[in-house]
Amino acid sequence: MRAAVSSGAYESVTIEGLADAAEVSKQTIYRWWPSKAAILGEALLEGSVPGAAVSVPFTSDLGADLRAWFSAMSLSLGDAEGVAIARALIVVTASDAALGLALNERLAAPIRQWVRERLALAVADGEVRSDADAEVIADQFVAMASYAALLGRPLSDERVEATVRVLLRGIGASGRDASTSSATQ
Repeated sequence: MRAAVSSGAYESVTIEGLADAAEVSKQTIYRWWPSKAAILGEALLEGSVPGAAVSVPFTSDLGADLRAWFSAMSLSLGDAEGVAIARALIVVTASDAALGLALNERLAAPIRQWVRERLALAVADGEVRSDADAEVIADQFVAMASYAALLGRPLSDERVEATVRVLLRGIGASGRDASTSSATQ
């Protein structure tokens, strides 16, 4: 299913085509899955989800780490397969709420973990306010990843820089200007 989606558009994938590729009947497909969205959802749950594995090593520069993450995520979703699968994920979510929640959690869990760990270091270093909500911030990371996938192209360096600057301005510890870093000085 993933190969079929990445070689074309989700709309062009048919149960007939999937049955032919699997050398089974349409009835066999329908016996196991109610729709092509369910097939894709299961394939994504069992395989890799584009953008979910993006992780960059931590440095002593929070702004640089955030820029690196957004850039790596954006590039990982900018290829044809990532775009096609991300768009199909939206269809799956719209057609099967429970499967959509499971898939979105699978995508979001590693992002949330990275954000929690990086922000904990920044809080300990006094760069970020202790009341900064890592879950809310991680949701913004997920939203930006989804946006990049829907656009079908990586976020520009300018968009990444502006996003990081706004984020750091909002969560910076009082008395410190977290919105400045080596890239903006």
